[in-house]
Amino acid sequence: MRPFTYVRAHEVGEAAGQPGKFLAGGTTLIDLMKLDVERPAQVTDITALPLAEIAEHGGGVRIGALATMAQVADHPLIAARYPALRNALLAGASQQIRNMASMGGNVMQRTRCPYFRDTSFMACNKREPGSGCGAIAGNHRKQAILGTSDACVALHPSDASVALVAYDATLTLRGPDGEREVSLQDFNLLPGQTPHLEHDLREGELITAINLPAPPAGSGVYLKVRDRESYEFALSSCAALLDVQGGVIRAARVVLGGVGTRPWRSP
Repeated sequence: MRPFTYVRAHEVGEAAGQPGKFLAGGTTLIDLMKLDVERPAQVTDITALPLAEIAEHGGGVRIGALATMAQVADHPLIAARYPALRNALLAGASQQIRNMASMGGNVMQRTRCPYFRDTSFMACNKREPGSGCGAIAGNHRKQAILGTSDACVALHPSDASVALVAYDATLTLRGPDGEREVSLQDFNLLPGQTPHLEHDLREGELITAINLPAPPAGSGVYLKVRDRESYEFALSSCAALLDVQGGVIRAARVVLGGVGTRPWRSP
């Protein structure tokens, strides 16, 4: 791990605009700093910010970005109205990680592609733009098959994001120029020729909340296929929301995970 400046923010306005990386649960950032993949000159600790509330909002539910995966999965509003999200959170990590990892960090987590995470592999456009993609000609098991380009086939790893996209979630972002809201589906960028640009997040912006609209009629489920049933990333997964009336599917939302460079909405 390389030297860095540590800053602790106590207000959202104080954090917005800070350079470098934001530290919440640290379950992704600290790992990547130890691997020398992430090399921030400054780390801003945002764990003291008042961004952990889970509450009804505008007919739906607003989840503070610092709410942990465990808090969201255990919350009665989520269990009752958004069962596919609860299932995805429970399937997405061990209890220990769910206790630490923040929801904002979960949607920001970076790929588990071994060519990205191991700096001894030189060819990784996501880590070193212009260096190539070792996975295309190398070991591409557990790589994406949808949304890829000739520059990158790295898989999007988040289970929760698959369910959140199915529920049409949006993100509230706060930066030096104020607040804005974007859909989670649009927030995750396709690799194209710029796979190092993963999110629609501007310099100094941070996620302050995840917004779930009122859930659609019907029920929802999250299914995940993996190498082992304990904590493991998906070989493939699906969040499916179905409105079934009289044995007939009236409406459906299907989002695929484990197969795309971002959660893949399948109309």
